[in-house]
Amino acid sequence: MKYIIAPSILSADFGNLQRDIEMINQSEADWFHVDIMDGVFVPNISFGFPVMAAVKKHATKPLDVHLMIVEPDKFIPEFAQSGADRITVHYEACTHLHRTIQLIKSSGCKAGVALNPHTPVALLHDVIEDLDLVLIMSVNPGFGGQQFIHNTYKKIQDLKALIQGKNEGLIIQVDGGVGLQNIATLVSAGANAFVSGNAIFATDNPAVTISKMKNLANSSINI
Repeated sequence: MKYIIAPSILSADFGNLQRDIEMINQSEADWFHVDIMDGVFVPNISFGFPVMAAVKKHATKPLDVHLMIVEPDKFIPEFAQSGADRITVHYEACTHLHRTIQLIKSSGCKAGVALNPHTPVALLHDVIEDLDLVLIMSVNPGFGGQQFIHNTYKKIQDLKALIQGKNEGLIIQVDGGVGLQNIATLVSAGANAFVSGNAIFATDNPAVTISKMKNLANSSINI
């Protein structure tokens, strides 16, 4: 099993963004996680296409783009053209989810769906075979530094059960409050991709923290 560490550049130092991008390039991280917020779907605004272009210019690893926006279909082709390798949309923001998933794929990207803490995994039953990734939000989306919601472990286990015999290669990603203190438990529950922001960038040596997270994931037992 390959375990994926995806540092969230939302927690990077935007005065030294290229420095932090180079740190991720040279670290044991696997993806760049790019949070796009519109101030409507979530009560915060992050960044858009100019910052995406700046990250893509310097990044040597895939861009994992997480759209926390309303009406994502309007922007999916442009995010794909801006360098996204994976695009994840929120179940709660998509009236026609199957159509949105197909749009992501036809734009040349891997398709993911994110679930807010209150949204049950079972709602993905009819599209689970079409997905490359499911993102379990372990905090309420919109802000960094929140406390991890412990029901996340059960949701991961529920998702693991749902994909059996249907899409066992699905990536199960967790975002929110993920760090050295809980990554091993998340692996044991069945997750294999981890978004981490403050828990990486607020440390004295982010590259070393990434390495420690990777080692903890790889040394854990996946039930």
